[in-house]
Amino acid sequence: MSLNSRDIIRYIEKFTFKDQNISLFDDNSSTKVEYIEINKMKIPRFINEFWTSRQRQASPLHEVSYRACFKPQLPRFFINLLTEEKDTVYDPFSGRGTTVIEAGILGRNIISNDINPLSRILTMPRFFVPDIDAVIERLDKIPYDKSARADIDLSMFYHIDTETEIVSLKNYLKQRSCEGKEDSLDAWIRMVATNRLTGHSPGFFSVYTLPPNQAVTPDRQLIINAKRNQKPEYRDTKKLIIKKSKSLIKNLEKAEIKNLHNAGKTGLFLTKDARNTSEIPDESVSLTVTSPPFLDVVQYDKDNWLRCWFNDIDAEEIANNITMSRTIEEWSSVMQDVYKELYRITKKGGWVAFEVGEVKGGKIKLDEYVVPLGINAGFSCAGILVNRQEFTKTSNIWGVKNNKSGTNTNRIVLFTKDF
Repeated sequence: MSLNSRDIIRYIEKFTFKDQNISLFDDNSSTKVEYIEINKMKIPRFINEFWTSRQRQASPLHEVSYRACFKPQLPRFFINLLTEEKDTVYDPFSGRGTTVIEAGILGRNIISNDINPLSRILTMPRFFVPDIDAVIERLDKIPYDKSARADIDLSMFYHIDTETEIVSLKNYLKQRSCEGKEDSLDAWIRMVATNRLTGHSPGFFSVYTLPPNQAVTPDRQLIINAKRNQKPEYRDTKKLIIKKSKSLIKNLEKAEIKNLHNAGKTGLFLTKDARNTSEIPDESVSLTVTSPPFLDVVQYDKDNWLRCWFNDIDAEEIANNITMSRTIEEWSSVMQDVYKELYRITKKGGWVAFEVGEVKGGKIKLDEYVVPLGINAGFSCAGILVNRQEFTKTSNIWGVKNNKSGTNTNRIVLFTKDF
């Protein structure tokens, strides 16, 4: 990029939506700037409505449920501002793949990493958008064994005939994988089925339960069933996979499908500790946009136990590998090593947008801990962006009252690797 850090800061300071000015500020013109002191350094905090769901409708391809994921408009803002086509965009904590999917749509090269193997299962197939007729044909060829039963009790979630179909599909995908025959169509079907396992509408395989980004325990589901006086009804898994597939790819333009395919062919999809990604060459990444795990506020193994079962993944092993530090000191120590690795792989003039928030009921503001970590690794801190829409939820600094839920304030710490 020809723009330097001063150009970027000036742009952020003067930012307002083009064409449709929908800022909530009274003057509707520019960013509010305040300064905070961190380790005797004055760091600017830029407050505005930088991205919003009203700014541009996100692609339906993002609609894969996962805990603790940000809106696609967030990475899009930084990708458009800080990169050009064919630049490499990276996410070390990729989750459902929001950053890299958005980067692929926009014609960037991508690197995705997450120590949880479910991330790759949910992310990589969406770079190879299939023809719906091909999905239908493949589903019709999958053999269903009417005697197939799960090796655990799932009767509180599924009708017996639905369970038969799920287990048959699970066995088919396992066999294809073991034989080295799993192709992009199989991977797509696996991704969609994984996303449809449980949810709170008839569009999922299960009886009514919690939203699909987390699976309750069998005992908890029994309580839900009793309270709602419900029992699992039959769901046609093939029809639901086809329906969700159509929903994911609707409105995708041919150019976007081509961009995704090209990004997928050249992309790296890693399942590594973010502190040790030796597969990524030195100074090869133009932009990192990510959101790390925040202390122990999300229990990934408990949320994903059913998805792990379907994909023959050891949920406890994943939980042991994922960094879920219980103290801010432990978390900071881990993130310091992540920043050292990010500094190694970031190009000169490259950027890191690190999304953090308030945890422990607002007692810990992670951005104030993150700034020194990036600087210690060698980066320069350009400032902290606070999205206006998010900021107003927990602050009355602009005359907006706190809401009842006390939603966390999300902030993005922006670093650059100077030339």
